[in-house]
Amino acid sequence: MMKYFIFIYFFGSCFATTVHAQKDTIFTLNVFLDNVKKNHPIAKMAELSIQNADAQILSAKGIFDPTLEYNNAQKTFNNTNYFYYNNAELKIPLPLPLDIKAGLEDNGGNYITREVTTGQTSYVGAELSVLKGLLIDKRRAAIQQAKILANQSVQQRNAAINDLLLSAITYYWQWYAAYAQKKLYEQFLQIANNRLRLTIIAYQQGDKSVADTIEVHAQKMSYTIALNESTAKLNKAAFELTDFLWDENGMPYLLPEHYIPDTNALVDYSIPLQLNELLALAENQHPEIKTYNYKLAGLEVERKLKWQNFLPSLQLKANLLNKGYNALYKVNDFAFLENNYKMGISFKVPLFLRTARGDYQQTKIKIEQLNLNLATKKWQLQNKVSIYFNQNKIYTDQLQQITQLMNSYEILLRNELLKFNNGESSIFLVNARETKLLETKQKQIDLQTKLVISKFQTEWAAGILQ
Repeated sequence: MMKYFIFIYFFGSCFATTVHAQKDTIFTLNVFLDNVKKNHPIAKMAELSIQNADAQILSAKGIFDPTLEYNNAQKTFNNTNYFYYNNAELKIPLPLPLDIKAGLEDNGGNYITREVTTGQTSYVGAELSVLKGLLIDKRRAAIQQAKILANQSVQQRNAAINDLLLSAITYYWQWYAAYAQKKLYEQFLQIANNRLRLTIIAYQQGDKSVADTIEVHAQKMSYTIALNESTAKLNKAAFELTDFLWDENGMPYLLPEHYIPDTNALVDYSIPLQLNELLALAENQHPEIKTYNYKLAGLEVERKLKWQNFLPSLQLKANLLNKGYNALYKVNDFAFLENNYKMGISFKVPLFLRTARGDYQQTKIKIEQLNLNLATKKWQLQNKVSIYFNQNKIYTDQLQQITQLMNSYEILLRNELLKFNNGESSIFLVNARETKLLETKQKQIDLQTKLVISKFQTEWAAGILQ
């Protein structure tokens, strides 16, 4: 009867893995990550930050919206018409230091101010900044900074997704490890059950001692305890994975019990890029690095704007005046132009420039601080890339070694079983060989998990995970 022991040993191993394959659903890593990127609150909040930045651009562009203004004032007292003013003006700001305006006026009364022309008049004019604000002013700076902020929000979104996906991937493979450990104990427990049943039969027939049955039963109990512990770890890993499971309506849901991890994805543990390529990506293309660059671009706009405060403010104003509501009537007549205009100059300069110097120095300090932070971040990312890349290579070598060791233990166990069937060995030695094989397979699962996680950690450190 012991001749069938080896057959049952390997048949039980195969049976344990095929029974569940018919009813379980493989939850692939790609499907899981697509769900995370689409429905996870952090991913949605990151997308909302981009929409918010677009809204800020729209708001900044409102600075150049044309405005229509109308003012009316009148006073009548003791049957005396003191004054009445009716003024309408259209003002068009341009993306230059120039504003164009046109207006209609209807003014009159016994006590109207002498600066105002009575009757119906019209005008077309312009205001131009000649010195301060010629190259850049607050409204143009606001639009530039809003556009920079939009690009910065995209990179911040990418950085958030990069971090989110690494967390999700780590928990996915921890779930796989717990699942694989549980299946491993189920397989060995089934083998122990078969061995115990056969040993009891052999004991009843006088071929084995009671000590042999106790030895086999103890092995079975140790596997049972280990299986219970692995089941608890699998349940914990499944619940941790549910933190990343959200539906399209923004509601979390539990991982279905019939879902199992995709073991085929374990073969994808090699890093397709070389270390120098990864370091270059981390230094130039990482979302956090790009975020710093956009912050520096925003500060550069602020620096240019602050530099304008060193310049005197010189505003030129000119209006073409006309009677009636046709401001361009007789505009081709040079004599008309000589006698129907309003002009003005506004000049202002602070004597000590303390505000300008203080603001400009503060901006330069901000730029210097940000450059120091950028240099630190680049160095940190390069170190992380190197660490995870080297870990991946080390785990690859260790996995090859542990696989060879596992094959050796399988051969030793088979030989021990043959010797046991021939009466040349004992249950104790068979159990010892089997325990060593189990421990080696456990280490193999652990190394497989660390290896595949190290690949994604390397891509995360380089900023290309998203």
